[in-house]
Amino acid sequence: MIEVKDLIFEYPGQRAIDDVGFFIERDSVTALVGPNGAGKTTLMRCLCGLERPLSGTIVVDGIDVVEQPRRSHERIGYLSDFFGLYDDLHVQQCLRYAAEANGMTSDLTDSVAQTAARLGLTDRLNQRVGELSRGLRQRVAIGQAMIHNPRVLVLDEPASGLDPEARHDLAELFKVLQVSGMTLLVSSHILAELETYATEMLVIRDGRI
Repeated sequence: MIEVKDLIFEYPGQRAIDDVGFFIERDSVTALVGPNGAGKTTLMRCLCGLERPLSGTIVVDGIDVVEQPRRSHERIGYLSDFFGLYDDLHVQQCLRYAAEANGMTSDLTDSVAQTAARLGLTDRLNQRVGELSRGLRQRVAIGQAMIHNPRVLVLDEPASGLDPEARHDLAELFKVLQVSGMTLLVSSHILAELETYATEMLVIRDGRI
């Protein structure tokens, strides 16, 4: 599903990703683990076609991300660590906006309803995002990342700031998404929270696996 070879990414004066290569199986939940500053976010942004590496190849579901980043976005959903939501919009408006931003033009109402059902947000569709708890806001953000039904979902520190109950609910959600046929890559620097749902693990330190 995801194949990376000889990947190098540099910021001025710093090599953030240093000759990285790995393969992620379809229908897996892979934990990307490492300390702060290890290169997790940079690697994820490269995988999603949001940063262009100095060299190397990234293939996601048969698409060369480096050469065809726009096309790869049809297959990939990405949730950044510092995601943004429009607090004055209702949940259904946020999901619809994300669907249209991803090029969806038909069956939007059904897509919003299905995504909300998968995330346990059906009874929140007419509620303003700014009124939701941190855990529910996280679910809305995940909904925006997966509204276009991507094959791969990439989540950067998705449990950050959540209480223990919300973390547990999030772990259960990841298992449901995996069973439904989605491949997940989830970053964290907290090993304990990964134990309940991760099937594979990639450890990165100083830009190297």
